[in-house]
Amino acid sequence: MSMLPPHKYATPKYAAISLRRVLAIVLRHSYLIVSSWPRVLDLMYWPAVQMLMWGFLQIYVSQNSGPLVRAASTFIGAVMLWDVLFRGQLGFSISFLEEMYARNMGNLMMTPLRPIEFVLALTIQSVIRLSIGMVPVSFLAIWFFDFNLWAMGLALAVFFMNLLLTSWAIGIVVSGILLRHGLGAENLAWGFMFLMLPFVCVYYPVSVLPSWLQAVAWMLPPTYVFEGMRALLIDHVFRADLMAQAFALNAALFAGGVAIFLVLLRSARREGTLLQGGD
Repeated sequence: MSMLPPHKYATPKYAAISLRRVLAIVLRHSYLIVSSWPRVLDLMYWPAVQMLMWGFLQIYVSQNSGPLVRAASTFIGAVMLWDVLFRGQLGFSISFLEEMYARNMGNLMMTPLRPIEFVLALTIQSVIRLSIGMVPVSFLAIWFFDFNLWAMGLALAVFFMNLLLTSWAIGIVVSGILLRHGLGAENLAWGFMFLMLPFVCVYYPVSVLPSWLQAVAWMLPPTYVFEGMRALLIDHVFRADLMAQAFALNAALFAGGVAIFLVLLRSARREGTLLQGGD
């Protein structure tokens, strides 16, 4: 029986989560990004195109539509926060798809890696991918349109956290569906978030929706963020009440997403789809 002292980085047996295993997955996906310039370019390309298109539209509307000037001033902020929501979910789902493309899911699930550790690693990777795309674009917005996203200060951090929680919850559900149904469902990784786009009121206030759709909109956490963003940029008021409601909805949404993922993971193990990964 060995009397050697345990390694200083060893995870105690009672630990629920191993930071080393989480960081190992993060490191694996970081290597994939830094070793491929097309991946890095793709992360920055679409956010930049979106920002430029809506920025020039904002200038045009501001110059030609007097009553719409105040509303037009929110276009760049809206599109950049929408990209946080969309790219946060896409960063999570694409990292998951990378494992499926490599037919590596069966291997991962046979290791000591816990599902919660895998999910945590993908959330970290989502933030990394989002940062690569959004940070340069935020400085381009300052250069081209004199719009400083960072000037929102603490409010920006609250907006980001709420949007990321929503994006991760949806990414977890999409990943579970991919586990259960294979790559035939991969279009959900790109299209699922757009189902929410008309209802979360990215570019217009909730009040423009029909009354029955307003009830639907207020059930979605991002709606509170975009309403809060307009209140901040137009009226210079931070709506803490909206953010508190968004956090409460996000907590329920995230818990539901994790529960759905675990159910679909058990189903995938039972049906043997972990080892297939095809269409």
